[in-house]
Amino acid sequence: MILINAKNLLLKTVFLTGITLTLFVNIAISQVQPSLGGSSRLMTNALSEMERGEYQRANELFRQIIDSNLPIPPEMPYYFAETLYQLKQYDNSANFLNKYLELNGFKGDNYERAKALEGMLEKPLNDIKTCELCDRRGYQFQTCFTCEGSKHLEQDCSYCKAKGIVGCSRCVGSGLITKRNVFNIVEYFECERCSGQGRLTCPTCEGSKLETSACRTCQGVGRLQSDQICDHKAEEPRHLSMLFNRMKGH
Repeated sequence: MILINAKNLLLKTVFLTGITLTLFVNIAISQVQPSLGGSSRLMTNALSEMERGEYQRANELFRQIIDSNLPIPPEMPYYFAETLYQLKQYDNSANFLNKYLELNGFKGDNYERAKALEGMLEKPLNDIKTCELCDRRGYQFQTCFTCEGSKHLEQDCSYCKAKGIVGCSRCVGSGLITKRNVFNIVEYFECERCSGQGRLTCPTCEGSKLETSACRTCQGVGRLQSDQICDHKAEEPRHLSMLFNRMKGH
Protein backbone atom coordinates (compact mmCIF):
# COMPACT_ATOMS: atom_id res chain seq x y z
CA MET A 1 0.00 0.00 0.00
CA ILE A 2 2.82 2.37 0.87
CA LEU A 3 4.59 1.43 -2.38
CA ILE A 4 1.50 2.28 -4.45
CA ASN A 5 1.12 5.71 -2.78
CA ALA A 6 4.78 6.50 -3.41
CA LYS A 7 4.34 5.61 -7.09
CA ASN A 8 1.28 7.87 -7.40
CA LEU A 9 3.15 10.72 -5.69
CA LEU A 10 6.04 10.34 -8.16
CA LEU A 11 3.66 10.48 -11.15
CA LYS A 12 1.97 13.60 -9.82
CA THR A 13 5.34 15.27 -9.28
CA VAL A 14 6.43 14.51 -12.86
CA PHE A 15 3.11 15.81 -14.23
CA LEU A 16 3.30 19.09 -12.30
CA THR A 17 6.94 19.56 -13.31
CA GLY A 18 5.95 19.14 -16.96
CA ILE A 19 3.23 21.77 -16.69
CA THR A 20 5.60 24.22 -14.99
CA LEU A 21 8.26 23.67 -17.67
CA THR A 22 5.71 24.22 -20.46
CA LEU A 23 4.53 27.50 -18.91
CA PHE A 24 8.13 28.67 -18.49
CA VAL A 25 8.95 27.91 -22.15
CA ASN A 26 5.82 29.72 -23.39
CA ILE A 27 6.67 32.82 -21.33
CA ALA A 28 10.25 32.80 -22.58
CA ILE A 29 9.11 32.54 -26.21
CA SER A 30 6.65 35.42 -25.79
CA GLN A 31 9.45 37.57 -24.38
CA VAL A 32 11.85 36.75 -27.22
CA GLN A 33 9.22 37.21 -29.95
CA PRO A 34 7.23 40.43 -29.32
CA SER A 35 3.60 40.39 -30.34
CA LEU A 36 2.57 41.98 -33.62
CA GLY A 37 -0.73 42.98 -32.05
CA GLY A 38 0.15 46.59 -31.26
CA SER A 39 1.69 47.42 -34.63
CA SER A 40 -1.07 45.54 -36.46
CA ARG A 41 -3.72 47.68 -34.78
CA LEU A 42 -1.88 50.86 -35.70
CA MET A 43 -1.49 49.67 -39.28
CA THR A 44 -5.18 48.79 -39.54
CA ASN A 45 -6.06 52.29 -38.37
CA ALA A 46 -3.57 53.80 -40.82
CA LEU A 47 -5.09 51.85 -43.73
CA SER A 48 -8.53 53.10 -42.73
CA GLU A 49 -7.26 56.67 -42.83
CA MET A 50 -5.76 56.04 -46.28
CA GLU A 51 -9.11 54.79 -47.57
CA ARG A 52 -10.71 58.05 -46.37
CA GLY A 53 -7.97 60.07 -48.05
CA GLU A 54 -6.62 61.26 -44.68
CA TYR A 55 -2.99 60.73 -45.61
CA GLN A 56 -1.56 63.11 -43.01
CA ARG A 57 -3.25 61.14 -40.24
CA ALA A 58 -2.07 57.87 -41.83
CA ASN A 59 1.44 59.30 -41.90
CA GLU A 60 1.28 59.97 -38.15
CA LEU A 61 0.11 56.42 -37.42
CA PHE A 62 2.85 54.84 -39.54
CA ARG A 63 5.42 56.92 -37.72
CA GLN A 64 4.02 55.72 -34.41
CA ILE A 65 4.75 52.15 -35.53
CA ILE A 66 8.35 53.10 -36.31
CA ASP A 67 8.87 55.03 -33.07
CA SER A 68 7.26 52.32 -30.90
CA ASN A 69 10.01 49.76 -31.65
CA LEU A 70 7.26 47.18 -32.19
CA PRO A 71 7.69 44.53 -34.90
CA ILE A 72 6.90 46.12 -38.27
CA PRO A 73 4.31 44.32 -40.45
CA PRO A 74 6.01 43.21 -43.70
CA GLU A 75 3.62 45.20 -45.95
CA MET A 76 3.85 48.38 -43.89
CA PRO A 77 6.78 49.96 -45.85
CA TYR A 78 4.74 49.84 -49.07
CA TYR A 79 1.68 51.51 -47.57
CA PHE A 80 3.90 54.12 -45.91
CA ALA A 81 5.58 54.78 -49.28
CA GLU A 82 2.16 55.25 -50.91
CA THR A 83 1.10 57.64 -48.14
CA LEU A 84 4.28 59.70 -48.52
CA TYR A 85 3.74 59.85 -52.29
CA GLN A 86 0.27 61.31 -51.73
CA LEU A 87 1.81 63.90 -49.39
CA LYS A 88 4.35 64.75 -52.14
CA GLN A 89 7.26 63.64 -49.96
CA TYR A 90 8.73 61.86 -52.96
CA ASP A 91 12.25 61.31 -51.61
CA ASN A 92 10.96 59.68 -48.41
CA SER A 93 8.47 57.66 -50.46
CA ALA A 94 11.25 56.28 -52.65
CA ASN A 95 13.30 55.33 -49.58
CA PHE A 96 10.51 53.27 -48.01
CA LEU A 97 9.55 51.76 -51.37
CA ASN A 98 13.12 50.59 -51.93
CA LYS A 99 13.17 49.12 -48.43
CA TYR A 100 9.92 47.24 -49.13
CA LEU A 101 11.29 45.75 -52.36
CA GLU A 102 14.56 44.92 -50.62
CA LEU A 103 12.82 43.03 -47.81
CA ASN A 104 10.00 41.35 -49.73
CA GLY A 105 11.06 41.26 -53.39
CA PHE A 106 8.54 39.80 -55.81
CA LYS A 107 7.03 37.71 -52.98
CA GLY A 108 5.42 40.74 -51.36
CA ASP A 109 1.65 41.00 -51.45
CA ASN A 110 1.92 44.48 -52.96
CA TYR A 111 4.80 43.79 -55.36
CA GLU A 112 2.89 44.83 -58.50
CA ARG A 113 1.59 47.99 -56.86
CA ALA A 114 5.08 48.74 -55.59
CA LYS A 115 6.54 48.51 -59.11
CA ALA A 116 3.76 50.78 -60.38
CA LEU A 117 4.54 53.31 -57.64
CA GLU A 118 8.22 53.08 -58.56
CA GLY A 119 7.33 54.19 -62.09
CA MET A 120 5.14 57.01 -60.80
CA LEU A 121 8.04 58.33 -58.72
CA GLU A 122 10.41 58.71 -61.66
CA LYS A 123 9.15 62.09 -62.88
CA PRO A 124 8.85 63.87 -59.52
CA LEU A 125 12.28 62.59 -58.48
CA ASN A 126 13.80 63.86 -61.72
CA ASP A 127 12.07 67.21 -61.20
CA ILE A 128 13.73 67.46 -57.78
CA LYS A 129 17.17 66.66 -59.20
CA THR A 130 16.96 69.40 -61.84
CA CYS A 131 15.27 72.04 -59.67
CA GLU A 132 17.42 74.85 -58.26
CA LEU A 133 14.68 76.06 -55.92
CA CYS A 134 14.73 73.07 -53.56
CA ASP A 135 17.08 70.67 -51.83
CA ARG A 136 17.60 67.05 -52.89
CA ARG A 137 14.58 65.96 -50.84
CA GLY A 138 12.23 68.36 -52.61
CA TYR A 139 11.83 70.97 -49.86
CA GLN A 140 11.82 74.56 -51.08
CA PHE A 141 14.59 76.97 -50.13
CA GLN A 142 13.58 80.21 -48.43
CA THR A 143 15.43 83.52 -48.55
CA CYS A 144 17.72 84.02 -45.57
CA PHE A 145 15.96 86.30 -43.09
CA THR A 146 19.24 87.76 -41.84
CA CYS A 147 20.95 88.87 -45.05
CA GLU A 148 17.73 88.86 -47.14
CA GLY A 149 19.47 86.80 -49.81
CA SER A 150 22.48 89.07 -50.26
CA LYS A 151 24.78 86.36 -48.82
CA HIS A 152 26.88 89.00 -47.03
CA LEU A 153 26.44 91.45 -44.18
CA GLU A 154 28.02 94.78 -43.28
CA GLN A 155 29.15 95.03 -39.70
CA ASP A 156 31.62 96.97 -37.56
CA CYS A 157 35.16 96.24 -38.63
CA SER A 158 36.65 93.74 -36.22
CA TYR A 159 40.24 94.64 -37.09
CA CYS A 160 40.15 98.33 -36.15
CA LYS A 161 37.17 98.07 -33.77
CA ALA A 162 35.18 100.40 -36.05
CA LYS A 163 37.71 103.25 -35.72
CA GLY A 164 38.88 103.26 -39.32
CA ILE A 165 42.53 103.56 -38.27
CA VAL A 166 45.15 101.30 -36.68
CA GLY A 167 48.44 102.04 -34.96
CA CYS A 168 51.60 101.89 -37.04
CA SER A 169 53.47 98.73 -36.17
CA ARG A 170 56.85 100.11 -37.28
CA CYS A 171 56.96 103.02 -34.88
CA VAL A 172 54.51 101.49 -32.40
CA GLY A 173 52.24 104.48 -32.76
CA SER A 174 54.82 107.09 -31.81
CA GLY A 175 55.45 108.48 -35.30
CA LEU A 176 59.20 108.23 -34.70
CA ILE A 177 61.83 105.58 -35.17
CA THR A 178 65.27 105.47 -33.57
CA LYS A 179 68.64 104.64 -35.05
CA ARG A 180 72.13 104.59 -33.54
CA ASN A 181 74.84 106.37 -35.51
CA VAL A 182 78.49 105.48 -35.71
CA PHE A 183 79.11 107.26 -32.43
CA ASN A 184 76.50 105.02 -30.72
CA ILE A 185 74.22 108.01 -30.25
CA VAL A 186 70.46 107.43 -30.60
CA GLU A 187 68.86 109.62 -33.24
CA TYR A 188 65.16 110.11 -33.90
CA PHE A 189 63.61 110.12 -37.36
CA GLU A 190 60.11 110.53 -38.66
CA CYS A 191 58.54 107.17 -39.44
CA GLU A 192 58.39 106.78 -43.21
CA ARG A 193 55.58 104.28 -43.08
CA CYS A 194 53.03 106.49 -41.36
CA SER A 195 54.63 109.87 -42.21
CA GLY A 196 55.05 110.59 -38.53
CA GLN A 197 51.33 110.19 -37.78
CA GLY A 198 51.70 107.04 -35.73
CA ARG A 199 48.61 105.59 -37.34
CA LEU A 200 47.48 104.12 -40.63
CA THR A 201 44.22 103.66 -42.47
CA CYS A 202 42.76 100.27 -41.53
CA PRO A 203 43.77 97.77 -44.24
CA THR A 204 40.60 95.72 -43.71
CA CYS A 205 37.84 98.34 -43.99
CA GLU A 206 40.03 100.99 -45.71
CA GLY A 207 38.78 103.60 -43.28
CA SER A 208 35.07 102.93 -43.73
CA LYS A 209 34.83 101.43 -40.21
CA LEU A 210 32.71 98.62 -41.70
CA GLU A 211 33.59 95.22 -43.09
CA THR A 212 31.62 92.88 -45.28
CA SER A 213 31.59 89.21 -44.32
CA ALA A 214 29.64 86.09 -45.20
CA CYS A 215 26.29 85.83 -43.43
CA ARG A 216 26.62 83.43 -40.53
CA THR A 217 22.95 82.44 -40.58
CA CYS A 218 23.03 80.99 -44.11
CA GLN A 219 26.81 80.47 -44.29
CA GLY A 220 27.03 82.83 -47.23
CA VAL A 221 24.52 80.94 -49.37
CA GLY A 222 21.68 83.46 -49.15
CA ARG A 223 18.97 80.87 -48.52
CA LEU A 224 17.78 78.43 -45.88
CA GLN A 225 15.95 75.11 -45.92
CA SER A 226 12.26 74.96 -45.07
CA ASP A 227 9.56 72.35 -44.51
CA GLN A 228 7.54 73.48 -47.54
CA ILE A 229 7.24 71.10 -50.50
CA CYS A 230 8.63 72.75 -53.64
CA ASP A 231 6.44 73.13 -56.73
CA HIS A 232 9.54 73.87 -58.86
CA LYS A 233 8.08 77.21 -59.98
CA ALA A 234 9.96 80.43 -59.42
CA GLU A 235 7.98 83.26 -57.86
CA GLU A 236 7.40 86.06 -60.34
CA PRO A 237 8.71 89.49 -59.30
CA ARG A 238 6.25 91.47 -57.21
CA HIS A 239 6.05 94.38 -59.65
CA LEU A 240 5.12 92.03 -62.50
CA SER A 241 2.47 90.38 -60.34
CA MET A 242 0.90 93.76 -59.53
CA LEU A 243 0.95 94.75 -63.20
CA PHE A 244 -0.73 91.48 -64.17
CA ASN A 245 -3.45 91.97 -61.57
CA ARG A 246 -4.15 95.49 -62.85
CA MET A 247 -4.41 94.20 -66.40
CA LYS A 248 -6.93 91.56 -65.27
CA GLY A 249 -8.96 94.30 -63.58
CA HIS A 250 -9.36 96.11 -66.90
